[in-house]
Amino acid sequence: MMPWFGNRFPQRKTPLRQSSGNVNSERIIDDLIGDNRSIKVCLSDQQLVFENGEWIPNSGRNSSTHRLNQKLKKKKEELEEENNLLRVKYELVLNMLAETVAAKEAQERELEKLKRSVKR
Repeated sequence: MMPWFGNRFPQRKTPLRQSSGNVNSERIIDDLIGDNRSIKVCLSDQQLVFENGEWIPNSGRNSSTHRLNQKLKKKKEELEEENNLLRVKYELVLNMLAETVAAKEAQERELEKLKRSVKR
């Protein structure tokens, strides 16, 4: 009789891997990280550095493009902040104008009432 909910195939432990004597993992990590403790990788003519969770081209044909993109992104964020501030100021001026017009119209109505009451 076969068990319905049992495990038919027993789990075996995976044997531990033997490290090779030729590879020194500390040396490889030191070569990748370098002196300033950031990860650097060279791919053909480009050098990439891992900073703040992203790979940044440090040399090669894409490095100048990346720097230009970073400058443009920063300028875009500054312009968006300025645009948001100007929108808030615009809304504030419109509200002040509407309030002033409403107060003027209320004063004109009050003036008309006073003129009618004086004429009687």
